[in-house]
Amino acid sequence: MPISVVIQTYNARKYLKQVLNAVKDFDEIVLCDMESTDDTVEIAQSFGCKVVTFPKGNYNICEPARDFAIHSASHEWVLVVDADEFVTPELKEYLYQYIEHPTHDALYVHRKNMFLGKWIKASYPDSQLRFMRQKKATWPPTIHSVPTIDGTVGHMPKDTKYALVHAGVTVKGQIQKMNEYTENDLVKRNQKDVTLMKLIFSPLWRFIKYYIFEGAFLDGRAGFIKAAFSASSKFYYLAKVYERNVNQKLEA
Repeated sequence: MPISVVIQTYNARKYLKQVLNAVKDFDEIVLCDMESTDDTVEIAQSFGCKVVTFPKGNYNICEPARDFAIHSASHEWVLVVDADEFVTPELKEYLYQYIEHPTHDALYVHRKNMFLGKWIKASYPDSQLRFMRQKKATWPPTIHSVPTIDGTVGHMPKDTKYALVHAGVTVKGQIQKMNEYTENDLVKRNQKDVTLMKLIFSPLWRFIKYYIFEGAFLDGRAGFIKAAFSASSKFYYLAKVYERNVNQKLEA
């Protein structure tokens, strides 16, 4: 049975050639572009991808395009890959063997996250629901949403040879993502009260948990920086909640 690879893009030229090289032997590559202004589309066309366009409009998230993308594929089974993720030959082989006798309608695929040139083992397996029967899947149009599957869901083996390899982000990119993600968390979560103790100890606990108990200390300086970013993200979120509360009182 054939498999379609689906990739959603917006100005994604940085890793795109490597990503496409890694999936070129699948039966179909569908690249869903959100009106890139760089040469993303030209690169995709040079690899023979099926290119479809999802109007970017005011969207600053990829999820609405993902639902459109998976249903633009020609084949029943689709593997959703980000434009900075690499598929290993072992993962490809496993998926083709799996669909000969599938036991589920979708699978969680695990991911190896790179940061500052190192694989951050503390974040593994970072499971993502990325392999599915397209007719059974609906991707909600909200940030960090998980596709809804009309059927059963399973998991890939946790052996790292079957994992997607995520190229990761730069320090600058990490800072930008923290700001974006905390803005979205401010809308999604129902956090009310922010005490001084929470401002102090909640980020501190997140650092300790990630760095010590989840093992980021084994990843050297990159692990320390990653743990510090994790704590900082918690602090920024709580600070924004406190700011919102203050502004609401002033406006009352």
